[in-house]
Amino acid sequence: MGALADRIDLRAFAKVNYALEVRGLRDDGYHEISTILQSVSLADELEIERTGGGIELLLKPHGVEVGPLEENTVYLAWKLLREASGRELPVRVRLHKKIPPGAGLGGGSADAAAVLAGANELFGLGLSHGDLRELGGSIGADVPFCLTGGTALGEGIGDVLSPLPAPPDHHLVLVKPSRSAGTRGIYRAYEEHPERGTATVEPVISALRSGGLSALAEAVGNDLEPVTIELVPEVGVYRQRMLEEGALGAAMTGSGTAVYGIFGAVEEAEIASERLEAPFAGLCGPVSRGVERL
Repeated sequence: MGALADRIDLRAFAKVNYALEVRGLRDDGYHEISTILQSVSLADELEIERTGGGIELLLKPHGVEVGPLEENTVYLAWKLLREASGRELPVRVRLHKKIPPGAGLGGGSADAAAVLAGANELFGLGLSHGDLRELGGSIGADVPFCLTGGTALGEGIGDVLSPLPAPPDHHLVLVKPSRSAGTRGIYRAYEEHPERGTATVEPVISALRSGGLSALAEAVGNDLEPVTIELVPEVGVYRQRMLEEGALGAAMTGSGTAVYGIFGAVEEAEIASERLEAPFAGLCGPVSRGVERL
């Protein structure tokens, strides 16, 4: 084996939920769900470098809000690796946030996945992909998917994964209002909400298997969208605006508050992204991986 590197640079991809159905409340307090997860090209960038001791987290752009260090998923991933390996793992992590937080795009989970994969390689820990997924699951339900990426059915709390066919080529416009909504609060509101969403998982799986973009776009949906709209009405406004701008289909991702629209032509997606004038607006597309070495 050659000498280990002193630094590793990674790209951590966001995700969207093409479908999300809430199945019910479990005994452990979590909600059983069925969801279709898709990695997208919007990504955070991380530089993980060996240092003299402990962990240092440097953030870009200036002023980005990621909470206290001890609660950040980067720190949690590092701490779990240190405990699992019995080694100190001194690192400096430079994190360039491009995925908006509080959006349902899995930014924190993606960062945790990148630290797990990157530090495992940087320090030659030899942990398997299965080991990393098990560690990641204790940080958040989306971390195992963000380690693998691509297209998958997520069951349980979203951490029991089954691969699915990649979607047909398309472009996604992402928008997020200035307000976010806490995941726990959204699920509590869902429990009190009398309505239940329509089935979306099976139609999305069928569309992925047939390769039809129109069928996929028409099938997307999210059980949490109605209750999130009650708390953050802009979610519904942006979803409607997305359709008015020519999206083949649109839905909220995760517990929100980001909304995506599916477009077949990149020119139409670019125009829609410019005209929506959201606090955050971006253009991306599906990718086949969760973490990528730069």
